[in-house]
Amino acid sequence: RGGAPVTSSVQPELDPDVWRPYFGVPPQPKSEGGRGREGAIAYISSLCALRRKGCILIGWILFISELQILMLSVSKPLLSLSPLTAMAIRPPPPRAPTHYAPPHRRTSPFRSAARAAPSSSTAATAVSLPPSPKKVLVPIAMGTEEMEAVILAGVLRRAGADVTLASVEDGLEIEASYGTRIIADKPIAACADQVFDLVAVPGGMPGSVRLRDSEILQRIMVRQAEEKRLYGAICAAPAVVLMPWGLHKGRKITCHPSFVGDLPTFRAVESNVQVSGELTTSRGPGTAFQFALSFVEQLFGLHAVEDVDSTLIDAALERSTEVNRVEWPFDHKPQVLIPIANGSEEMEIIMLVDILRRANINVVLASVDESTNVVGSQRMKIVADKCILGASDSKYDLIIIPV
Repeated sequence: RGGAPVTSSVQPELDPDVWRPYFGVPPQPKSEGGRGREGAIAYISSLCALRRKGCILIGWILFISELQILMLSVSKPLLSLSPLTAMAIRPPPPRAPTHYAPPHRRTSPFRSAARAAPSSSTAATAVSLPPSPKKVLVPIAMGTEEMEAVILAGVLRRAGADVTLASVEDGLEIEASYGTRIIADKPIAACADQVFDLVAVPGGMPGSVRLRDSEILQRIMVRQAEEKRLYGAICAAPAVVLMPWGLHKGRKITCHPSFVGDLPTFRAVESNVQVSGELTTSRGPGTAFQFALSFVEQLFGLHAVEDVDSTLIDAALERSTEVNRVEWPFDHKPQVLIPIANGSEEMEIIMLVDILRRANINVVLASVDESTNVVGSQRMKIVADKCILGASDSKYDLIIIPV
């Protein structure tokens, strides 16, 4: 530095073994110092380019080797090189940091779908779950009006309600007011702590009295009224069951004509079905379908009433004329056989038996299955009087086959 530049006409020979592994042919030294320096600069530029292209290891090896050659071949000190030479040997400027991007990988469509799907908690809030079925309690006892109990359960189950027949007796099997034996789903004690959307009490005597005497049922009904949930009674039950418990106060109610005199005069009405707040009352077996359908409307809406009613042959659709009218005079008590099986329509069975027995007709329920216990189409359990083999030796004036 600060002295005269050092010049030399002697060019060092390059070792072919150094260049051959990389370029095949060693570069030829130039006779003039300037050309040799320019050649070195060209080599260094190419090496820097290699380094920029990613050949880091090879670039650094060649870069160091070329520096050694340059120091030997250039006559001037390194710091006195031309600006072009200094730029050539200067390391490349640092690159701006970039965010790492992982290489693209092919992903299974099933994994992609699973990854895109929300978590279970998110999915639970995003997807609307179907509503839970309405829970209905129908208590029964010895002497309950079978037609009212079975129609209530059958119609509400057709509408989609979860109906529980609960016995207030010691056992599940009860004998209804006209001799039909029904098996309840569970005892009333098993329902004491459950919450029901509706509690509907059938009538009949002495069934209504036995229901009134059930303390567990009383607690259920009182809680139902206090919590503003639906409850109702039909036939004798409004007067015999609801009034002693004080569940009729401030409500308009109706009941069977035989018990209308027990109702408060200013609250009694003669409508077939009376809805007063959460309380619904009705008159008797003949209004049982209207009573049940009123609950369907209150629980599920008018469209559900239309759907259920379309499966029932309403009395309004009866024919104006009767075909093949026949009168059968009898000098004895008529004998009627009604064969039943698992899956039979229980409402038809019970209505036939109830009405015919009210007319003092001897009705025999005979099971065509191996057991006398029959489960109907709406999952109600009916006990037949006998199996069909035990009824085959008798004579009958009429045989009616329900669906």
